[in-house]
Amino acid sequence: MADDLDKRHAVYVGSFDPVTLGHVDIIHRGAEIFDRLTVGIGRNPDKEALFEPNERAAMLTDVCGDLPEVSIETFEGLSVEFVRKIGAGVLLRGVRSLMDIELELTMSLTNRTLEPRIETVFLMANERYSHVSSTLIKQIARFGGRAVADRLEQFVPQPLIPALIDRYHGGK
Repeated sequence: MADDLDKRHAVYVGSFDPVTLGHVDIIHRGAEIFDRLTVGIGRNPDKEALFEPNERAAMLTDVCGDLPEVSIETFEGLSVEFVRKIGAGVLLRGVRSLMDIELELTMSLTNRTLEPRIETVFLMANERYSHVSSTLIKQIARFGGRAVADRLEQFVPQPLIPALIDRYHGGK
């Protein structure tokens, strides 16, 4: 089987709903390792999205648009199919905890079965962000509201906080 996939091109996939500082950290670190990094914004059918894929793409562009080796795309379907379709040879994954490692190992083995030419590379989360998840951020924004907006800066890029709070609380 000919290897027409670029091993210097990695793809970091996720729902990024919303983008967290942990995501941004993995993107910056991945951009230092690989010649090209595509951030693939997927749709998780098991979760109700807070932001539409094009909104998430705009948010990622806002916080990572200064990285010339990074491109941002949306996709539907399996991550491994998206990676193959764009010709990348590496699937980049961030892991925060032992639970993540178990889940990611299972996904990695499945992806390897589906497409053996694609390697999975794991980056451990920075300890400052190892507890941060998009689900946690949504709960804080929803139940803490505008009163906690200034504290969200610990978890979410500052330019995204108004959109996050407004999504739950509108003009209130």
